[in-house]
Order: sequence, then C-alpha cells, then structure tokens
Amino acid sequence: MSKEPESPLLRSQPARGVRVLIYSHDTFGLGHLRRSRAIANAIVGDWPGASVVIISGSPVIGNFEFGSGVDYIRIPGVTKLPDGDYRSLNLNVSLDEAVGLRQALILQTAKAFQPDVFIVDKEPTGFRGEVVPALDYLQAAGCRLVLGIRDVMDEPTLLVPEWERKGAKEALVRYYDEIWVYGLKDVYQPLMALDLPEEVNGRITYTGYLRREVPPTPSLTKYPKITKQPFILVTTGGGGDGDDLIDWVISAYESDPDLEQPALILFGPFIDRDKRRAFVERIAKQPKLDFVSFDNKIERLMKKADAMVAMGGYNTFCEALSFDKRTLIVPRTRPRLEQYIRAVETERLGLVRMLSDYKEPRTPERMAQALRNLSFQPRPSEVTIPDLLDGLDRVQERLKALLEPIPLFKPAYHQAAE
Repeated sequence: MSKEPESPLLRSQPARGVRVLIYSHDTFGLGHLRRSRAIANAIVGDWPGASVVIISGSPVIGNFEFGSGVDYIRIPGVTKLPDGDYRSLNLNVSLDEAVGLRQALILQTAKAFQPDVFIVDKEPTGFRGEVVPALDYLQAAGCRLVLGIRDVMDEPTLLVPEWERKGAKEALVRYYDEIWVYGLKDVYQPLMALDLPEEVNGRITYTGYLRREVPPTPSLTKYPKITKQPFILVTTGGGGDGDDLIDWVISAYESDPDLEQPALILFGPFIDRDKRRAFVERIAKQPKLDFVSFDNKIERLMKKADAMVAMGGYNTFCEALSFDKRTLIVPRTRPRLEQYIRAVETERLGLVRMLSDYKEPRTPERMAQALRNLSFQPRPSEVTIPDLLDGLDRVQERLKALLEPIPLFKPAYHQAAE
C-alpha cells in the first residue's frame, strides 16, 4: 500500500551528511555541465560529509574530475539538430521514448538518493517536462527545491512565449523555494519580462558570477610549443557551434601575415569532424597558429594565455573574469541572442570587448584589427564592480539558510515507500 513519502527532516537512524541533487540541463554543449560541476565541487569543499549527485545527459561527463563527495548519473543523451529540433543521441529509439527513460531515471534517482536540496539547472520543468515527476515527489518529501539560471537566458520576445509553452512560469510558482540567478542585477535581469508574481520575485537571489579555479592536478593534454610564449587562446566551448569563430580567426591570420601574437585554437569535443579536418589543414599552413582538440582542464590553458577570444557563453565569461584575461567576445547570434546580450552588457561595463557579425560583415580585416587591439585592452580587474565573482560564496550562504533546520550530520533514513 502506498503512502506519502516522509520528510527528510524527520527521518531517524544512523547519521549522514547533507545531500544535494543537481539536474544538469545538458542537451547541447558543455555549459550546463561545467556550471553544475563548479557548484557541486564548491558544496563538498565547504560542507564536511556532504554528497552531491549530478544527473546529466552529457556524453563527456566522464572526462571531468569531481571533488570527493561528488558523483554523477548519466541518463541517455539527446542532441539538438540544425533545425532546432532534438533526437536521441545514441539510442535507436524515438525522442519520446528517450525522454520517458530519462524521466524515469531522474525520478528513481530522487527516490533512492533522498536529497535535502534539489537544484535544477536552467529549465524549471526540465527537458520536455522530464523533471516534473521528481519535483512532485521531492516537494512532498520536504526537499528544498531551487532553480538555478545563468545571467542571460534569451531575448524577451523569445523567452516569454517559450516559457509559456513549457509551463515554466507556473512551475516557478508551484515548486521552487528559491531562484538563483548566477549573475548581477546591474548586468541583466533575465526573468524581468515574465511578469512574475511578487511572491516569486521575492524568491530570486542574484548570486554574482561563479568564480573558477585552476584544477589542482595537471592536465594530461600535451600543449604545443606555441604556449611557451605569450599567446591568444581561441575557445568555442564544446565546439558544436563554433565553426564561424574558428574560421574567422584563421582567415585573419591568412589575410594578414603581420599579425604578431600567435593563437592556439581549442576545438572542443563536439566539433564536426569534417570541419575540424579542414581547419587543421589551414592551421598547418600558418606558423602562428596551432590547435588542441580538447582539454578537460581548460582552466590551465586559460591561466597560461595572454588573452582570450571566445564565443561568450556563461562559463567562458566566468573564467575570463576569474583569471583576469583580456577577452574578445565573438557572440553566437543564432538560434539565441543570449551570448550577444551578455557581450553587449558586459562590454558596456568595460569587462570585455565584443566583435560581432550581427550587424556588420564578417571580414578578416575586422578580426585582425580586433586581435591587435587585445593587447591594449584593460583587464577585467581594472573595473570595480562589487560582488562580481561572489557567486559560489552566495550559493553557500543560501544553502546554509535552506538547510538551517538540518544539522550538518543528521540521522539517515530508509528509502521512502513508493
């Protein structure tokens, strides 16, 4: 006979540490996974005995190192098609079947792990609503529910109808105890256009950006000789949508042999193989260019670089701030304007410079001049913005407030009856 799951706060038995479950919205690229990893590592670093499980569909999650106390469960992946639709990544099943399997695994993880806090990344209901059953179960169990979103989601004219279609606004009202925006209110307010009820607005905390650190262990990636001198690091994150940026940088060196500073191009794990092969052939003809396929400890390369050229995703921006790098942002403008909005707002503050083909042509000359200007650009640290990189500290503060009734080590409990 079924019964309501009892609250994690009321269970007894042997002591256990705080448990946090993170749902990482990984249908494309590395951004969500790397953000979730940073938060998870910070939690176990500050909470003795804590355990964090990340649920992710990323096919490369196993390539990353996690702190002691962090583990992950990989659910079947899905991938975005050029037309914006999705399909199952590896399984020969329909998208509906893949989502059904993912949904069942997420719910089962919630039941088995019995977290004290569930942090959902980006999508209030998950990919195609797959998190809703887990939200229902955990809310009834007394788990605290948190939605974590990046500083910029999308332009309001697209975000509002998208969230209405997904029932996201209703989910904010119904489920979430807190909403953490991993940015600053003075930079951008991603949910302002949604006309949220005042009670929901009161749950929003702007944490500041999430500081990144250099991994304690060395990278196994062999760095080219070009990195023994001052160089520009060109990164496109996961690489699945970075072809235009890579082509633009290579074309600048092809058209302007007087460019002095060399550049190292980091392809990322999701770049198309044929395009990668064509880029490698062009790079081989340029003495001031070299490449690395993938580095799971990219922070080391970023720290080593003299300057950076990047698309302007959330994680790369956090790293540019954390390592105080002069950065040229070349934002993606399709299918979302998220990166463009972030670049415009942060250039306004003097933290980065932007080069875009959104309203001007993408010519080699424009890129070559922007690369030259990098060495004269101010570093982010030359701009004073209070609380800019306090994101992880604020996350810890909010966690402590959410878990206040729970002792650091508390009685363990048996799995709730189904």
